[in-house]
Amino acid sequence: MNTPLILSLSLLLSFPLLFLCVPRILPPKEPLQISLPDELDDLSLFRRASTTTAAPATTTKKPKIAFLFLTDTNLHFLPLWDLFFRNTPSNLYNIYIHADPSSKITPPPPTSVFSNRFISSKKTQRANPTLISAARRLLAAALLDDPLNSYFALISQHCIPLHSFPFLYKSLFRKPAMQSFIEILSEEPQLWDRYVSRGENVMLPEVPFDRFRIGSQFFILTRQHALVVVRDRRLWRKFKLPCLNLDSCYPEEHYFPTLLSMEDPDGCTRYTLTRVNWTGSVGGHPHTYRPHEVSPRLIEELRESNSSSYSFMFARKFSPDSLPLLMGMAKKVIFRD
Repeated sequence: MNTPLILSLSLLLSFPLLFLCVPRILPPKEPLQISLPDELDDLSLFRRASTTTAAPATTTKKPKIAFLFLTDTNLHFLPLWDLFFRNTPSNLYNIYIHADPSSKITPPPPTSVFSNRFISSKKTQRANPTLISAARRLLAAALLDDPLNSYFALISQHCIPLHSFPFLYKSLFRKPAMQSFIEILSEEPQLWDRYVSRGENVMLPEVPFDRFRIGSQFFILTRQHALVVVRDRRLWRKFKLPCLNLDSCYPEEHYFPTLLSMEDPDGCTRYTLTRVNWTGSVGGHPHTYRPHEVSPRLIEELRESNSSSYSFMFARKFSPDSLPLLMGMAKKVIFRD
């Protein structure tokens, strides 16, 4: 066998080994650290927000839902959300957007309900305490902005609505006693690995293992619980610490369920209204719905829950190229309750 052929075969056989070895040779992505100036800036914001109060119970004005959009890419589904809010009285909702400063966001057109809805934002990183800070920033901005904000819904850039706005509004305010819709889990097999991801005894004494919880990153909180979050200093000191095991560390999925479970477990439903499909998840990411999967039947399936008392209101995650199909079925399927 001649030398050029041997070299060609050697190179060909080396490619699989290269793909296996490169991730181990290259250093892992450096975790994003929260700088002291950013921490102090947030602390000032949270202090101001923690002194706010709700609108008086005697007011004749209707309570509002604050929609908190968290994005580190682009707001691909703005046209669909614009339809969601279209023909809805503006006195029933507010919109706040936290966009990572390093992301390339296409500014919404002036006619969009999302125009001029951006809050002061800082950099974020997946599986990092910066996502907790971003959510707290959104909550603080909404608390300061309007005393009528009564529910606070955290939304992903890959999230779509599954019902019309009137359906969501009636569902949230149908009971006099408001509760937060946040997933709180205590029996998951990965609980211990996540608890010790910063070190075996690091979370003590503030967070003993039997009080540690996990859940979904996205939630709908009452104003009372939004205030609990922005007022917290004690648990934040633990959850902002860097992780040693990055494969088990998802601070944004741990902090909110743990804090609210410790502060007011009876005020939480313990389930989320955002549907996520974890079947076949890859690298900690849930299943992403592609255009060939999008259909009226899928919307119906995503709405279904294990309870007869509630329906899922949002779903994630969807690929940007699925937007045309979603827009095509918006009026006749998604917003037809």
